[in-house]
Amino acid sequence: MSMPNIPDIKPEIILKRSEVINLLLTSIALEEISLSHIVNAEAEKLQKVIQEHCFSLQDALRINDSAERTLRTVIKNQMLLHFKLEDVARLEEQDVCVEEWMEE
Repeated sequence: MSMPNIPDIKPEIILKRSEVINLLLTSIALEEISLSHIVNAEAEKLQKVIQEHCFSLQDALRINDSAERTLRTVIKNQMLLHFKLEDVARLEEQDVCVEEWMEE
């Protein structure tokens, strides 16, 4: 049996620095939206449980533990996104400095 013939594909993506910065900012915004959906789903879950009024203390503690773990994970992701945003802001500052230097 012969080997498959794979075409020589060389995708070339050419982006300007400002376009890369915009894409990075967009990715941060989309991640923030995703995290807000997670928090909203957690709140809806808690509201549903509270409305039922038929849960024990153990159930309440388990639900509280679950909500706490979810929020801790969201907070960790928020911290990483903040670092990412700081890095992108630093890139933007460098871009402005380079443009000013080139104008002189």
